[in-house]
Amino acid sequence: MEADRVMTDYANLPAPSPEQGLNRYMQEIRKFPMLEPEEEYMLAKRWVDHQDTEAAHQLVTSHLRLAAKIAMGYRGYGLPQAEVISEANVGLMQAVKRFDPDKGFRLATYAMWWIRASIQEYILRSWSLVKLGTTSGQKKLFFNLRKAKSKIGALEEGDLRPENVRQIAQDLSVTEAEVIAMNRRMAGSDASLNATVGSDGDGSTSWMDWLEDDDANVAADYAERDELEARRELMQAAMDALNDREKDILTQRRLRDEPVTLEELSGRYEVSRERIRQIEVRAFEKLQKRMRELGRERGLPVPA
Repeated sequence: MEADRVMTDYANLPAPSPEQGLNRYMQEIRKFPMLEPEEEYMLAKRWVDHQDTEAAHQLVTSHLRLAAKIAMGYRGYGLPQAEVISEANVGLMQAVKRFDPDKGFRLATYAMWWIRASIQEYILRSWSLVKLGTTSGQKKLFFNLRKAKSKIGALEEGDLRPENVRQIAQDLSVTEAEVIAMNRRMAGSDASLNATVGSDGDGSTSWMDWLEDDDANVAADYAERDELEARRELMQAAMDALNDREKDILTQRRLRDEPVTLEELSGRYEVSRERIRQIEVRAFEKLQKRMRELGRERGLPVPA
């Protein structure tokens, strides 16, 4: 089918290549202009209504900088950056293929879900050092360890201090042993955005220089906010799967800046602390399941 072909054909897209250098790729994609909302809408309608491949191509190329920017956020996994960017572009094309402009949000917002999903699937396939398919907790730790370390100012190389291990384990709901093991596997694989790239000129250009584009950054900022709002709406809708007691306990335990203690809730509901913990876990599992169902209904990539 023509629609499927154009979404999987790289022939007309600039491709990141280790041989040519990613700096040249970054130069090429900066040539594509960002789209105004009205222009984006009309191109999307041409694609949806008439399978106009030129319209789809413009939608993809105008968001290549966004894909590259997101891909750079996954630079700490020891994988070739060119391949990560390529996977980001695959996710972008999938987003364009499924995008419905009549839903009322911008393509960048929708595309971020697909770009991240594509990158994460690639990383999970590639990281044979870690058995990531066993628990959702390990996957969560894998993709959130760097963020958790940054939050508590623990991005230095080497083993984490015991107090930092405890904090991260608590924040991500994993064991301290898992935090230590994952940190050791990922140690030393990071590559700084401030590192110089390419062989052209005096070699003083950094990855950050290529990503510092006002239009691209503004689009990414708006998309981040819209995506956060979309996730909030998804969670709010999914809360309907819970009964009143489950909603209250889950809210008090996981959706507050300062969670209410099991002891306090056990007194409120006149049940044991263990019973409160069981209700919390069950409610969280029900919420996750419903969010996945709603995500699929809305055409969003969701974890298995």
